[in-house]
Amino acid sequence: MPGNNSGNNSGKMDQPVLIAGGCIGGCAAALALSLKGYASVIMEQAEEFGEIGAGIQLGPNVHKMFIRLGIEEAIKGVAFYPNNIFMNDGITGERITQVDTGEKFRERFGAPYGVIHRADLLDVLLDACRASDLIEMHTSTEVIDYEETGGLVKAITKDGRSFDGAAMIAADGLWSNIRPKIVGDGDPRVSGHIAYRAVLPIDEVPEIVKNDDVVLWGGPKFHIVHYKLRRGELFNIVAVFHSDRYEEGWDAFGDPEELRDRFKDARPEVQALLDKIDAWKMWVLCDREPVKIWSKGKVTLLGDAAHPMLQYLAAGAGMAIEDSVVLADLLEKNDSDIEKTFIDYQDARYLRTGRVQTMARIYGEIYHAGNVVGELRTQMLKDRDPQNYEGVAWLYDGIQQ
Repeated sequence: MPGNNSGNNSGKMDQPVLIAGGCIGGCAAALALSLKGYASVIMEQAEEFGEIGAGIQLGPNVHKMFIRLGIEEAIKGVAFYPNNIFMNDGITGERITQVDTGEKFRERFGAPYGVIHRADLLDVLLDACRASDLIEMHTSTEVIDYEETGGLVKAITKDGRSFDGAAMIAADGLWSNIRPKIVGDGDPRVSGHIAYRAVLPIDEVPEIVKNDDVVLWGGPKFHIVHYKLRRGELFNIVAVFHSDRYEEGWDAFGDPEELRDRFKDARPEVQALLDKIDAWKMWVLCDREPVKIWSKGKVTLLGDAAHPMLQYLAAGAGMAIEDSVVLADLLEKNDSDIEKTFIDYQDARYLRTGRVQTMARIYGEIYHAGNVVGELRTQMLKDRDPQNYEGVAWLYDGIQQ
């Protein structure tokens, strides 16, 4: 039976698709499947649905997926749309490069560049999922294993329950419980970079940094990025530096003194931000090597469970949302042939997501360059036309569906 939890409309198939993980990727997958007539059961390990973290950036490729998912208007109600993306030298203050994200950008890509609080994005997805009679949702349900028997997938939870389904999508993040059975590549790669994050009410933001742009200050082995969130009501700050400190997870409390020491030579604009914040949260940045295979039988991976990436391209959530739309499209195209769909899905995605994983590492090196390499970076980028978008077109043009 579908998860010891009868009453779910199974849609086009006799059994629902099981989804391990109820954050952005899992909810996007459930919503995309529902729009194709497929039922799903979301199993989230936390006691309630919710997002940790703070702001994320959403390129036009992702906004095109929001249109496909029917949530674009809801996103517009909570997002913020910056005028530019600036990169400045965090020591000298020199402008390194700029991307104009205004009207010309929208004309070129057919959609905007926005920023949003992770919790706001998840709330939009949750509202859409709850409105569907094809989506069943469970909290306090951590999937730790699975079995394929009798043509079905049985998801096994930490507390001993089991859920039956036609297939399973593991959208359970960087530390996926399911990935070891499919890929078996051990623990994630620790980058050696630590990120501190904070969100301020807009009226607490120093005037010296308050603007309508995404601004990144890069320096030797550090950077800090800031921008408005939630219709301009909040201000997101993320500070990153190289460190040998390692604490797994997103919600360890950071050390403000350590942070100030790492940024002691940074510009006054950066110092003004650091002085406003007492309670920083920190997380260790990890990723994995790109892989070509993340499906096995009637089980597949999605989002960070399949292709975790560093945050330097601000593309992780977007890749998970793209995954979801592609997978649902293929399931319909393949007349509900699950195993073929999962193979086609990974084949359609692994080069694009692998490119993002690889380029995110390279962008981190660019942001954190110092000495001669830092000077070379500035020399190469400083004369770039702010409305020349060809360097980001590979990402922002999105998928062709």
